Amino acid sequence: MSQPLRLGIAGLGTVGVGVVRIIRQHAELLTARSGRDISISAVSARSKNKDRGIPLDAYAWEDDPVALATRDDVDVFVELMGGSDGPAKAATEAALAAGKHVITANKALLALHGQALAEQAEAANLSLRYEAAVAGGIPVVKALTEGLAANEITRVMGVMNGSCNYILTRMEDSGFSYQDIFAEADGLGYLEADPQLDVGGIDAAHKLAILASIAFGTRVNFDAIDLEGIERVSIEDITAAADMGYKIKLLGVAQMTGRGLEQRMQPCLVPASSPLGQLQGGTNMVVLEGHAVEQVVLRGPGAGEGPTASAVMADVMDIARGFALPVFGQPAHTLKDAKHATSVLPAPYYLRMGLVDKPGALAKITTVLGEAGVSIDRMRQYGHAQTSAPVLIVTHKATRADIDAAIAAMEGTGVLTSAPVALRIEEV
Repeated sequence: MSQPLRLGIAGLGTVGVGVVRIIRQHAELLTARSGRDISISAVSARSKNKDRGIPLDAYAWEDDPVALATRDDVDVFVELMGGSDGPAKAATEAALAAGKHVITANKALLALHGQALAEQAEAANLSLRYEAAVAGGIPVVKALTEGLAANEITRVMGVMNGSCNYILTRMEDSGFSYQDIFAEADGLGYLEADPQLDVGGIDAAHKLAILASIAFGTRVNFDAIDLEGIERVSIEDITAAADMGYKIKLLGVAQMTGRGLEQRMQPCLVPASSPLGQLQGGTNMVVLEGHAVEQVVLRGPGAGEGPTASAVMADVMDIARGFALPVFGQPAHTLKDAKHATSVLPAPYYLRMGLVDKPGALAKITTVLGEAGVSIDRMRQYGHAQTSAPVLIVTHKATRADIDAAIAAMEGTGVLTSAPVALRIEEV
């Protein structure tokens, strides 16, 4: 049998402890399936004395993750610290420079520095693997780079942040406001230390940037993603969407168009009967569409000790087997800069606004929409309080530019009592 594959693990939070637990408890299974013993040489974390619920005495300790990454008895550096820069980036670069394979769960690092790291790894004939960085336990990176490698991918779409999906589904189930459910999720520990990473869509957008690179053979470009979080989604929107047969999801979409690569992470309406519409709680779902396979739907836990550690170990097993692939599915030097396109493909839109309770108010809004080239599919006006009447409109397909032009023109009508909300309706 080959020599053991020796790991150095930096970061002993939920995921790091999960990796250690799998290696300790399932050593025979790992060896049988990879043909090689897998062992841990050394570990690193911020605090050595913290009780993590699992014995670590058998492993050497390094206070400095860069020192861990360059140890002679480490073959694979496993980066589970997080952060787009600082120790995570320095240790990853040091590991590659020292001839070590790297496995990471760090989507921010890859979304911002993936191209440079991929070029460094491939120049040294090393693996840089990251299944755990995208959608937790769902093997979506493997699906794109291996199972669907013969497909021209036409669209990648999904719910990639379980915390946001939890908030939106809890709002609908409970009837409580965004602020109430945000506080509940924070109290349950479902949100990052900086909650804006979750509710602002940043965490999910990091993942989308990585998937778009693999799917379309482009350089990772996080800055090109049109980004909007869920903070402005109200319980009124969720209730109205449900009444019209839709659910609201923080949806990531990447698709190549005639004008360039469209990448967006934003709240959208999806049909309630669709797989995405039925997705509940903290579960993730990624939909992949290709010219040959048509549509593949992957659903599973997007976070947590077991699912994310499982994804890390999938990468460990591949390295143990000697299986290697370019970092983003094709050689890094062949990846192209994609032309950025902003929501160029027309789609139906959901519009909500409050109007003054006066004759002719609604007519002014429909006139503005018509002048902007936006036609109405359905419209509802609900019972009103005092002088404001809530109005919901579902349009026929329109471009975002036309919708924005219509909203801008509405401001001059003098009939609005609240700013219009516009959400794209995604066809699934």
